[in-house]
Amino acid sequence: LLVIKFLEVYERSFCRTIETLVDIFQEYPDEVEYIFKPSCVPLMRCAGCCGDEGLECVPVDVYNVTMEIMRIKPHQSQHIAHMSFLQHSKCDCRPKKDVKNKQEKKSKRGKGKGQKRKRKKGRYKPSSFHCEPCSERRKHLFVQDPQTCKCSCKFTDSRCKSRQLELNERTCR
Repeated sequence: LLVIKFLEVYERSFCRTIETLVDIFQEYPDEVEYIFKPSCVPLMRCAGCCGDEGLECVPVDVYNVTMEIMRIKPHQSQHIAHMSFLQHSKCDCRPKKDVKNKQEKKSKRGKGKGQKRKRKKGRYKPSSFHCEPCSERRKHLFVQDPQTCKCSCKFTDSRCKSRQLELNERTCR
């Protein structure tokens, strides 16, 4: 009977980068007209446990990696495309957003009794407090995945090619 020691279990389960298979549609949700081969890609992503339930494992350092993926438009075309994906290179345990909100709500109680507060729109948005904005100057050109913080272009490579242009993933132009 093999028993894995506590220290090894603890070290291997703590917040860190680990290779994770990520579905391409999770990263490119607007490209439903395509079939991708392979349909998922191996990416380094943050995962694991933090020493406190009020903390979560989040990326603090990220970079883009470009991979060759077969992009198939059924009954029309197929070609190898260069697709950009976000990889995590450093992770850290940071306070969970809902824990911060609960603490703020507790401190606000008792003030302004009898007054109704307006409910904020988008209250149930996924936690994106640790994401850096995509680009201040041209944020209208980007879409950000709140779970991975990945910034991707609203426009697709195929849209640019149809106009005899090439998409620059960094500037989304």
